[in-house]
Amino acid sequence: MTNKVAVVTGSGQGIGRAIALHLAKDGFNIGLVDVKKDKIAAVAKEIEALGQKATTITGDISVREEVYGAIEQAEKDLGGFDVMVNNAGIAQVNALADVTPEEVEKIFKINVQGALWGIQAAAKKFIARKQKGKIVSACSIAGQEGYAMLGIYSATKFAVRALTQAAAKEYASQGITVNAYCPGVVGTDMWVEIDKRFHETTGAPLGETYKKFVGGIALGRAETPDDVANLVSFLASPASDYITGQSILTDGGMVYR
Repeated sequence: MTNKVAVVTGSGQGIGRAIALHLAKDGFNIGLVDVKKDKIAAVAKEIEALGQKATTITGDISVREEVYGAIEQAEKDLGGFDVMVNNAGIAQVNALADVTPEEVEKIFKINVQGALWGIQAAAKKFIARKQKGKIVSACSIAGQEGYAMLGIYSATKFAVRALTQAAAKEYASQGITVNAYCPGVVGTDMWVEIDKRFHETTGAPLGETYKKFVGGIALGRAETPDDVANLVSFLASPASDYITGQSILTDGGMVYR
């Protein structure tokens, strides 16, 4: 895959960073997109230490023009565009009875519209370049099963799964595959925040919610960012050329479909 280019949103830390580094090891040059400029600058240095090129793009995925602009910059700086990873997203913990309009608007703008703009912009660029391409988006076990206190987050991830299926059907004739990955309980800052919010809203002791969810994993351990990156590496590779429209669980055995 030498000289291939992948754009990864939310790549300053956690799962996004792991995906970017894994794809760099696979031979991709990486367009790093995040709202945290200093964090993607650090990841860029890690990628360059692996012998690959990286460009950093500070952008907000909820803003359509910024997503389109990120792909344009990555293509210009790195000389191509082959894979789009719509990884960026946020979580929210709240009872449905207490969810506010502001909370709904914020999470849908980032998790749903952000994925949509990424799909749109990537497909448009692939078609303009007259080439095949791969789009991979972040779903979740919460996109396969709704969870109490995570109802609105679950709704956004169900929406990503729907967009993945619809886009796969719309773009198949152009040789563009569209898939998603569905992590479970990953030991990242997002889960630290989820655990904290469960503590604040339900009174559960700090660490208890995380421990409870991890206790339900068949393989007996929490997921790592690299576990997710391994699947994304496959979906970004020629080995997945005959797979499209799928939202694949990578959760160690929590949700079974």
